[in-house]
Amino acid sequence: MYGHLKKQVSTVMAGFEFLSVKPYTAPSWASYLDPIPSHIVSLAHLPTPIHRWNLPNLPANTEVWLKRDDLSGMQLSGNKVRKLEFLMADAIAESADSVITIGGIQSNHCRATAVAAKYLNLDPFLILRTSKLLVDQDPTLTGNLLVERLIGAHLQLISKEEYSQIGSVTLANLLKEKLINQGRRPYVIPVGGSNSLGTWGYLEAVREIELQIQSGTSNVKFDDIVVACGSGGTIAGLALGSSLSTLKARVHAFSVCDDPDYFHNFVQGLLDGLKAGVSSRDIVHIQNAKGLGYAMNTSEELNFVKEVAEATGVVLDPVYR
Repeated sequence: MYGHLKKQVSTVMAGFEFLSVKPYTAPSWASYLDPIPSHIVSLAHLPTPIHRWNLPNLPANTEVWLKRDDLSGMQLSGNKVRKLEFLMADAIAESADSVITIGGIQSNHCRATAVAAKYLNLDPFLILRTSKLLVDQDPTLTGNLLVERLIGAHLQLISKEEYSQIGSVTLANLLKEKLINQGRRPYVIPVGGSNSLGTWGYLEAVREIELQIQSGTSNVKFDDIVVACGSGGTIAGLALGSSLSTLKARVHAFSVCDDPDYFHNFVQGLLDGLKAGVSSRDIVHIQNAKGLGYAMNTSEELNFVKEVAEATGVVLDPVYR
């Protein structure tokens, strides 16, 4: 009876962990990495479910399963929130009063960063990349921009041409210097939250998958993990975690921008930043999947999204098709 009551109390208490900052302990298989984060802030609804995806016309003896990180929250949904759990904890540790990040005009990462910042009483500053024709116009109230403007994020628009010429790091640092001169304490989060610290979000996700497999009723073993790649941090964490843990699944990444060589080099920098001692080319296979370009679709691709939704109920993101 006491044990049952204790379990009930612990379950209730878990409901109060949202937005709390807690000490972090790395998985045993990642304990040699350096640096290991000291804290994590609870932002995501975890664990996200894994379920079999009943795609039609699969080859014989083939199963496809989905890890539903789109269900990790509402405004904080997707893979961004896992990285933000570590990045926001670091911002709090550094006594920041604001955060800066950068991305496309409808960036999910920028929306999630802005929402997380407001939850934690930090002021969000977003640098948003758009076309030269729209850079001097009002950014309107559509999609992620609606959320960002409703919560009072500070928006700075920049043309794609200026973005390419100046670079995301310099743009963020220029804004950082400006805010420091105003007496602010800004914390910079890179595109997609993809730095060595953000990589821990998907190292931790691998531990979550391990535990889900161990606690499952069926003897599922995943041979391959397939994921879209937009900034590199997610695939760095998944590939390193899979290679170090019991998962041992091959990671296949499909780049929606830039080319495989760029991402292999970028991921290598993240791995080196953790003193991982491995080559990115040994742990992840990256394939070019830019198509017409980021967030640009052919009619065939959109028809495929529709067909999958009709067959399985799962709506794919047309940006990362």
